[in-house]
Amino acid sequence: MIRLTPDNGIPRRILLMMAVMAGFTVANLYYNQPLLDIICHETGITQVEANLITVITQIGYALGLLFVVPLADMVSVRRIVVLCMSVAAVSAVAIGCADSVWFLWGGSLALGLSSIMPQLFIPMATLYSLPENKTRNMGYVASGLLTGIVSARAVSGYVGEWWGWRMMFFIVAGLMLIGLFVTLRMMPPVSISFHGTYRQLMRTVGNIFMSNPRIRLYSIRPAMSVACMMSIWSCMAFHLAGEPFCVGSDVVGMFGLCGIIGAIAASGVGKHVPRIGILRMSVIGSCCQLIAWLIAWQFGDSYAGLIVAIILADIGAQCLQVANQSGSLQQLPEATNRVNTIFMTTFFIGASLGTFFSGLGWSVAGWTGVCLVGGSFALTSLLLSGYERLTKNSNRLNNYCRV
Repeated sequence: MIRLTPDNGIPRRILLMMAVMAGFTVANLYYNQPLLDIICHETGITQVEANLITVITQIGYALGLLFVVPLADMVSVRRIVVLCMSVAAVSAVAIGCADSVWFLWGGSLALGLSSIMPQLFIPMATLYSLPENKTRNMGYVASGLLTGIVSARAVSGYVGEWWGWRMMFFIVAGLMLIGLFVTLRMMPPVSISFHGTYRQLMRTVGNIFMSNPRIRLYSIRPAMSVACMMSIWSCMAFHLAGEPFCVGSDVVGMFGLCGIIGAIAASGVGKHVPRIGILRMSVIGSCCQLIAWLIAWQFGDSYAGLIVAIILADIGAQCLQVANQSGSLQQLPEATNRVNTIFMTTFFIGASLGTFFSGLGWSVAGWTGVCLVGGSFALTSLLLSGYERLTKNSNRLNNYCRV
């Protein structure tokens, strides 16, 4: 079996495998979104309790990013992936058999925690690719990830409508077992970069975060953008279930197909980041999301308005994520998994905040409340870019004065 070495290139079949597996596993976080209204009616839980299923799944993912992903710098990635896929299969079965909201929440937490494989593959694509292909290959894996997100919403919407929400999670368990087989056959061994204890490893994660302001900025800014995007999806099932739409989960899933454009954008963004720059790409993304929420607010009672809003919010989120994530990982090439831990933990804390606060916005002011929450996150992301611009200009002025 081939062994990967830093900056020496990745075989195309391995890159394709990572992109496909990233899509299969990240989809676990999004299958529940079109199904929330069905789960409410069949189990008798409230909309707030159903909304927490999505929140808890994302919290589980954030915990996995924080406590599991750093292990890839000191333990075989192959072993971590095999363990995570096994746990994900068991968790999906547990959700499908759940008869109370507590089992739903517990299974969702475990499923989220064990679905972190894409964030093992993205640092690999950056570290082991040829130097001139690093950002491009990262964009390819990210594109596979986004395709998984799009497919998850569409597939779960149809499965939930025709075969019930429980069947969707039994299907997930089967997909994880297939992924386990593929990983055992194709996953190459990789070198480790950290030698020490787990406690020492985790201490370095904190040190990296505290000592690198650029990594903090590159992590927080896209976290605000994904909070903005998740604000749409966390309440979409409730919005479409009411007037004037009155439709089921299959139509909610169809809206997920709008994200195909976002997946295409992710592969393209990776090519253009070196030319456009991280800051400009971030500003473009934030502006797309602000426009998306204005459209969602004004035309949220029409299919066309929602479709345009979803597409713009998704494209904006991909601009911010790919640009800022590539910038983060290139700050410390010798610690890519730990840097990615910081980036993605912050990222999914943002996703959880977006889901939670949009749920509150929905309970207080309906769709208008959701629009206010989503727009606020997009504006925060744009303000962070403005802060970076002011800081750069201030540093240039100080350097000029010294001269």
